[in-house]
Amino acid sequence: MRNKEGKTNRELQFFSLETIAHATNNFAATNKLGEGGFGPVYKNVLDWKKRYNIIEGVGQGLLYLHKYSRLKVIHRDLKGSNILLHDDMNPKISDFGMAKIFGHHDSKANTERIVGTCGYISPEYAMDGIYSTRSDMFSFGVLLLEIITGRKHNSFHSLSGPLSLAWEAWNEGRALELIDPSLGESYPKDEVMRCIHVGPLCGQDNPVDRPTILDALSMMY
Repeated sequence: MRNKEGKTNRELQFFSLETIAHATNNFAATNKLGEGGFGPVYKNVLDWKKRYNIIEGVGQGLLYLHKYSRLKVIHRDLKGSNILLHDDMNPKISDFGMAKIFGHHDSKANTERIVGTCGYISPEYAMDGIYSTRSDMFSFGVLLLEIITGRKHNSFHSLSGPLSLAWEAWNEGRALELIDPSLGESYPKDEVMRCIHVGPLCGQDNPVDRPTILDALSMMY
């Protein structure tokens, strides 16, 4: 933690029960992340500004890996648990154990050993072992919609998860129904709609149809 002077404070920070109850929506079951030997762990309720900053930060991280790094990096396991948040909620992409390095002129590669997390990996990678920057974009689309909806991909009652439901809601003019109810009405509608649109575009079956991360970020601004 950092104090007001910007210096690191290594002492433990204490919170009142009232503060914790408020942050977890009174210990709501929907905010429960898991449970261990020391009891349950709950997530905080993030406002839209923080969610947008996380989406944008992850996008900027992917942009560096795909375009501006000396070597092009395909992460291959982009998901919420691989995004670390600093004290100021600045996201960092982590866990590069499954990542592959491409030359800047390489566009895709093939493998017989499929790794990654079900629900986040792209169809062409899951079925044929083909991966590219567009595979990461599929994962980015799933992650983006999880952040907007406040729900894990496997909580949707659909075999294809949030991506197909987002397409359906967008085409039927119901896109705002996807937004996490805990946000209430405190969000800029135009900005949220742009982000919602990017999600299913990233999740298209044909990788060529998916936007690059640069295109996706441009659509969000």
